[in-house]
Amino acid sequence: MEHINQVIFTQLLQTAKKAAKKAYAPYSKFNVGAALITDSGEIFSGCNVENASYGLTLCAERNAISTMIAAGHLKFSAIAICSLNTTNCYPCGACRQWINEFGSDIKIIVEDENSEAVVTSIKELLPNSFGPESLNNKTN
Repeated sequence: MEHINQVIFTQLLQTAKKAAKKAYAPYSKFNVGAALITDSGEIFSGCNVENASYGLTLCAERNAISTMIAAGHLKFSAIAICSLNTTNCYPCGACRQWINEFGSDIKIIVEDENSEAVVTSIKELLPNSFGPESLNNKTN
């Protein structure tokens, strides 16, 4: 999907918001949802799932990516992240690394204070990143 427009960004945010309502967040009470669109146009969503052992918590973005992979896809062009608790809910560092694994030009969409889509890229959020291409660099 070469060109993603504002309509798709809004649809992804709405899907992410619906997913956030399903979050399991009994400890932080910070509900997050994510929705991504594959290169073939399919949309997958996920929500955060907390655990009493906090380090085992699964973020919404990684949940959506895992769901996409389980369905047999490996490429996506955009991901929206939405929280019921705040606006401008950007992905954490671990999720930024996960997103970067699938492409440095993936669009990141969050909702601002006016419920408008704010669009950036993973390249902007994770500059000078370590990704799959880093493992192919050979030095003498």
